[in-house]
Amino acid sequence: MTNSSSSSTIVPDTVWLGHGRHLGPEAERDVRRNLIALKAAGVIDAFLDLDPIEAARSTDLFPRDESADAGPGARRLFEARWRVADGVTVRAQLTTYGSESRRVESEGVTWVLAAEAERAWEASWPSPATVFWPDSDQVDWDHERVPGVRLRTTNHLPKDDGELRRLLRDCTRQSWFIHVVVHEAMTPDARGRRPITAFLPPSLRHRVVEHRATPEQALIADFAMKRELGVGLPRGGAVVLPPTPRVPGYDTERFTVRDVFLDGTEPTELLQAITEFASLPLPLPADAEQVLTRLRQGWHLLTPDEELVHARAMVTKYAKALEAMTASCDLYREAAESALAALAEATSGDNASRTPTPATAGQDTSPLKTLTKTFALFRSPNR
Repeated sequence: MTNSSSSSTIVPDTVWLGHGRHLGPEAERDVRRNLIALKAAGVIDAFLDLDPIEAARSTDLFPRDESADAGPGARRLFEARWRVADGVTVRAQLTTYGSESRRVESEGVTWVLAAEAERAWEASWPSPATVFWPDSDQVDWDHERVPGVRLRTTNHLPKDDGELRRLLRDCTRQSWFIHVVVHEAMTPDARGRRPITAFLPPSLRHRVVEHRATPEQALIADFAMKRELGVGLPRGGAVVLPPTPRVPGYDTERFTVRDVFLDGTEPTELLQAITEFASLPLPLPADAEQVLTRLRQGWHLLTPDEELVHARAMVTKYAKALEAMTASCDLYREAAESALAALAEATSGDNASRTPTPATAGQDTSPLKTLTKTFALFRSPNR
């Protein structure tokens, strides 16, 4: 998960992040159907389907700020809760966004996903992406925010040098995912065309984008990558692309694999390199900070115990607010009485006749109005 405008904050080891586009006609319907099916099968404990505006209005469990809101263009907010190994609870939010500025339907619906577990995330856990999206080739939810790039498949590099370099820049600056380039030493058969991401553990599988360079692209891909990213592509090998800017711990040799056999067998060395890269302390993308804040501060799907804690917290909150209002009212009344007494003393004697009589004061018992009238009398030009 990388981004050029990343913050100094490191992605917590309890968090899983995703950002993509759905190109089908009914994105929210696909999410809803998948959540209903998983709930019926007992895979997840519960889920919510919320309107973002109403969700923002109803959130009062935690202190709020604007970064906890879904933001402009949000269409739906989905929440799900499930348990993984040893009963560890995972909470996740997926938000879909309309493309108000788009002019062509092919740009689809943008989605962002954040999930957080009660302890450090394990790659063997189910992928949060397939909790919300069906893991089916017939549902086009897995398109990267970088145009022309997808998860769950192999993406062949552009033939044009300029397009290739532009793609490399976008993938290392804009994407939240890990990008890997594999060079095909020779044209593979059906088994070799199978994505290497299929061999990855479930939670890591949907964090990795695989690019392929054809046999004749060896030199042009190697040259473009060295010029743009400072890493080379071995002939018949692979490399895990570094984020821009580079993160501490990235070493070119460590994340370069000299030989990858695309014959359908498990590429153990490459899988190990990807797993090691995923374990690096990667910076939290700047546009992911709001997503993570919303997950933590804008959560709605409470357990019964959490609802009880929430109710008690709200009782305490309102009791303190009422106490503060009462104290403020008492202080105001004391200040008003002191001011009236001072004015009465200052206007005694010759101006005594101008001091409001008890009968007059009794017509309006508001301290503020009484004080205002007294000041007006004290400043009278007829004095």
